Amino acid sequence: MSPTISRRDVLKSLAISAAATSVLRVIPAQAAEYAHHMVAAEKAATPAKGYAPKFFSAHDYKTLQTLCQTLIPADADSAGAIEAGAPEFIDLLTSENPDYQRTLGGGLLWLDGACSDRYEKAYLDCAPAQQKEILDLIAYKKSAFTNPALNTGVEFFSFLRNMTTDGFFTSEIGIKYLGYIGSAFLKEFPGCPPVPGL
Repeated sequence: MSPTISRRDVLKSLAISAAATSVLRVIPAQAAEYAHHMVAAEKAATPAKGYAPKFFSAHDYKTLQTLCQTLIPADADSAGAIEAGAPEFIDLLTSENPDYQRTLGGGLLWLDGACSDRYEKAYLDCAPAQQKEILDLIAYKKSAFTNPALNTGVEFFSFLRNMTTDGFFTSEIGIKYLGYIGSAFLKEFPGCPPVPGL
């Protein structure tokens, strides 16, 4: 009987692969470092107010936070995407990139519209089972082949998943979770970590 593979295990294996090739899923490492630095500087300068979204409306930013938390929730081993600052990371980078604005802004608009058509309410107002149902529809690329109306949602959720992963695994929390030790000298090579679930 094989052990259960968690979503975090899968994301971690993707992040280790990305780190090994020095290529993140969406953005270059310099942009990730810049975004985390700018968010931390803003939070330090205005600790009472925290981070103020630069691109997303209050409603869209709350939806973004909910989606990031769904993708990488906190667990017994590590804090999640919210604690790692993934929503702030995504918002700051989106505020400076028109392509991200179209993909993410349009995707959030599509998500609320799809939920309104199905459940007569926005994504945030849907019950957890309804939120899961709509995300399950757009979580896989094959969904767009069987139902072309889902194409925008599939592209949006795929991009958001990659951005959330980038934001989490380039944060201090994500780097600590990966166990990355940088260029520390090792007397002997301990071997590669096992692939989750194998």
